[in-house]
Amino acid sequence: MQLGVIGLGRMGLIVVDRLMEAGHNVVAYDLDESTVERVAEAGATPADSVTDLAEKLGEEKRIWLMVPAGKAVDATLADLDPHLGSEDIVVDGGNSHFQRSVERSEATEAAYLDCGTSGGPASAEAGFSLMVGGPQWAYDELVPALDAIATGRAGHDRMGPSGAGHYVKMVHNGVEYALMQTYGEGFELLAEGRYDLDLESVARTWNNGAVIRSWLLELCEEAFREEGVDLGDVDDYVAGGSTGTWTVQEALEQEIALPLIYQALSERFGSRAPDEGRFSRRLANRLRYGFGRHEVARRE
Repeated sequence: MQLGVIGLGRMGLIVVDRLMEAGHNVVAYDLDESTVERVAEAGATPADSVTDLAEKLGEEKRIWLMVPAGKAVDATLADLDPHLGSEDIVVDGGNSHFQRSVERSEATEAAYLDCGTSGGPASAEAGFSLMVGGPQWAYDELVPALDAIATGRAGHDRMGPSGAGHYVKMVHNGVEYALMQTYGEGFELLAEGRYDLDLESVARTWNNGAVIRSWLLELCEEAFREEGVDLGDVDDYVAGGSTGTWTVQEALEQEIALPLIYQALSERFGSRAPDEGRFSRRLANRLRYGFGRHEVARRE
């Protein structure tokens, strides 16, 4: 199968590598010319523009987008639009909002597949987990490519109509936030608790047969091994948040209580307080004096 891949960042490069390893032909494009040259040396056909990529794909165009969510997706689709027909397929493998995916599918003449992608760069060798939304025929057409990019046939499936793939990935990320927060709190208690514990050993032991074993727990073990039990100079700033925010917003719309995911998202936001502390916490400190004459903690 011949596919075009637009966007050769860390994830896009893995998509290209896995497709070529499985024997598929890839036409690749990225704004970074040096990256395009790199994949060309590995066997991909280089393209110097979106138009050039579309022309090199010929009559049947199967195009995988691995560009940042938002304006980059819209700009790429605008460039592709004159070259697409109803028999063509476009896959958005980024973290787009599911409602935007529905809108894009309606505005694009080609079949539009929204594909939630999980695993990150660490899954380069094993393959990704792919959650796909969109027309059944387009999904069926791309199964050989999906098999190559994912961990295999069990690593991908069609979740439902347009938007369903990114919807499932959105909730996946909310669950991920809560799991990370739970592991963090458990290990914090172990680190600050009654015993002088080797947290790397704890993580390794838990991950061999315990109910809470997981890949995230393996990554906890890796962190303690490489950074030290006290995590060395690792900061308490936690990046990310858009997909978790979308998950909580959707829960509010559907009137579904997600207290653990909401709290994990709040902790991420709280980690970004400036050195002088969050304004809201400073105000609460002063208000306690106002109503109860409690001592006001002052910065030195």
